Amino acid sequence: MTGLQVFPLSCVVQQYAWGKRGSSSEVARLLASSDPLAQISEDKPYAELWMGAHPRGDAKILDDHISQKTLGQWIAENQDCLGSKVKDAFKGKLPFLFKVLSVETALSIQAHPNKELAEKLHLQAPQHYPDANHKPEMAIALTSFQGLCGFRPVEEILTFLKKVPEFQLLIGDDAATQLRQSGSSDPQTVASAIRSCFSHLMKSEKKAVAEQLNVLVKRISQQMSAGNNMDDICGELLLRLHQQYPGDVGCFAIYFLNLLTLKPGEAMFLEANVPHAYLEGDCVECMACSDNTVRAGLTPKFIDVPTLCDMLNYTPTPSKDRLFPPLQSQEDPYLSIYDPPVPDFTVMKMEVPSSVTEYKVLVLDSASILLVVKGTTTASSPMTQAAIPLQCGGVLFIGANASVTLKHTAPQDLVLFRACCLL
Repeated sequence: MTGLQVFPLSCVVQQYAWGKRGSSSEVARLLASSDPLAQISEDKPYAELWMGAHPRGDAKILDDHISQKTLGQWIAENQDCLGSKVKDAFKGKLPFLFKVLSVETALSIQAHPNKELAEKLHLQAPQHYPDANHKPEMAIALTSFQGLCGFRPVEEILTFLKKVPEFQLLIGDDAATQLRQSGSSDPQTVASAIRSCFSHLMKSEKKAVAEQLNVLVKRISQQMSAGNNMDDICGELLLRLHQQYPGDVGCFAIYFLNLLTLKPGEAMFLEANVPHAYLEGDCVECMACSDNTVRAGLTPKFIDVPTLCDMLNYTPTPSKDRLFPPLQSQEDPYLSIYDPPVPDFTVMKMEVPSSVTEYKVLVLDSASILLVVKGTTTASSPMTQAAIPLQCGGVLFIGANASVTLKHTAPQDLVLFRACCLL
């Protein structure tokens, strides 16, 4: 194995239609900051920055000694860089994909399968489910970030059934009554009632959905024009989603799912079978290295309503319980750790004040990817011949057990995120 284990990366920008356009995108800002020659078009969406070794977006290595190789190619030839435990557990492959997302248009009502279901779906429909891996993921807000996550408490859903007759009509009286009567029952009965209501909605005829949405949109628009506040039925959000996806059943999902607005640094973790959607904002995202997503609305992509309704976890939770708080490191006052209950990935956030002129990055028995989102620095290591300059948007690969020291090169605080695998 080559001794070189610390090097900068040139990452892949994905210009999906739902992304923020031009300089409004955090992806574009990071791209422009890290590469002065980058041409940012205000007309194009800059949706995702992929930092990893995924076949559809394999980062390129920026080092004269190993140039012309992608990260995936280099790891395949130098598997020890992953760390012994990671190498064995994940068959010599980087187990996570690290991203930055900039969302302007809502990004599908969806859920991710567990490993058992992923294997089954991949066998049945590989064109829609391209691998057999699960895809837990975590989003950490960079700006104010809005998303849907998990089923609301029953009382909240019942309130919407009262206040939004169009919603009640699509669900039907029988399913709505079942939900009302489930209030003090055991959790399994409650979950069954929510499942019945959600399935009735998602399997409604397209014509009926479009008709009821048009009635609701007209009513909200008239009320808002008259100066009335419609926040109690998420009026502004409903109109925005309907404008983005006219007549889509996913617009009604806001009455089932918790609406979260994350502040910068706040996170939500999306384990298998939890329904969710990203609505607006910028985030760092980390996930298991997979492409498996089951969608059912707010998307032009393939939808699979029966699979989604069958697989979901229907246990209701308050929105505050969907937040995933980081742990503060006991050894490092500048380090916060977002460690979800899956083996594939952990994300670390480092906020290093400018008064700390030299900062030693924690040595890990795992390959990791480091992203600078604020400040400028140089990274030095016994494994590099010269210090590596890193500006905002700069990305660094760090092999397992490699030591890296960062030095400020400007009187500005440093903010960094690091994806790794802690086994």
